[in-house]
Amino acid sequence: MSQVQITHLSKRFAAVEVLKDINLDIRSGEFMVFVGPSGCGKSTLLRCIAGLEEISDGILEIDGEVVNHRPPSRRGIAMVFQSYALYPHMNVFDNMAYALKLQKLPKEQIKQKVGVAADILQLTPYLDRLPKQLSGGQRQRVAIGRAIVRDPKVFLFDEPLSNLDAALRVNTRIEIAKLHERMADATMIYVTHDQIEAMTLADRIVVLNAGMVEQVGAPMELYDRPANLFVAGFIGSPAMNMVPMVVEAASPNARVKPENHAAVAVAADIPASAVGKSGTFGVRPEDLVVTTGSDSIFKGKVDIVEHLGELTLLYVDCGYGDNAVVAKLDGNVPIARGSAIGLTAPTATLHVFDDKGMAFRRKG
Repeated sequence: MSQVQITHLSKRFAAVEVLKDINLDIRSGEFMVFVGPSGCGKSTLLRCIAGLEEISDGILEIDGEVVNHRPPSRRGIAMVFQSYALYPHMNVFDNMAYALKLQKLPKEQIKQKVGVAADILQLTPYLDRLPKQLSGGQRQRVAIGRAIVRDPKVFLFDEPLSNLDAALRVNTRIEIAKLHERMADATMIYVTHDQIEAMTLADRIVVLNAGMVEQVGAPMELYDRPANLFVAGFIGSPAMNMVPMVVEAASPNARVKPENHAAVAVAADIPASAVGKSGTFGVRPEDLVVTTGSDSIFKGKVDIVEHLGELTLLYVDCGYGDNAVVAKLDGNVPIARGSAIGLTAPTATLHVFDDKGMAFRRKG
């Protein structure tokens, strides 16, 4: 068991509160990912769990034991940093074995533990090499191996792939996913600003903003049912199109009117009290399709076309000033800049948010 329970946790640096009343229940064996913009507090929260930052208020429990004042070495955690933090004068074996030697474990036990970790991470051929003789991806695997040999209750990853190039990021991300499969009982908490890492690795994602938790959920839950405008705009690339709208009709036949365009039927539980009030209408770029019929949600002129091979991005001027409506279409779509087009989307994919930025509950 390696459950992490965070209750009313706050962190202040002098008068600045960087984490505000955080409540999280991270399940044993779960891969939990913290995401959010720079400065939102995700790395600070990870460091509080690790014991590298002192908690100002609240309770942190690991396996049911309060560890607020327990030093990092006695929390049963292992942390992987983005900078690798390897000893340059030690070979791979000695880097991975260092913590075990400090524990004064028998040599044969150290050799066995390092051997198992090296096999998992495909590092066995490199055990005699120095860090400078390794690629960035191999160095990061050594840093992960150093954590594995300690057999921790909880693995903490602080943006471990941010120093790698695009190809190595993909390969190492796959290796981390396989590692989680092999070590299904280990709890992993991972900080990243990369949505692809979050969506592909996480069992659940925590979206943080300005030191507060905006939403917690499975990747596709956050994508399909964002709780508010912030989550809707943060999850997904390109970001969700959002335009001002007015609620025209309540459920069961809910309709909203995007600014400058005709009213649209939406699959949302909109109460009668919302009729006549303003809010925000949202649709993801990948849900939009080009139409020539009367079902257009948006009409406008194509301002920019980006052909990316497997997909085409259209930036369409629909009368919202500098905020173009973006459509993400499959394939190399032959639409020229300056073309007048209509865009529509299935009703079930549309999102509506009230005047406070909170999502109306989606049906289904």
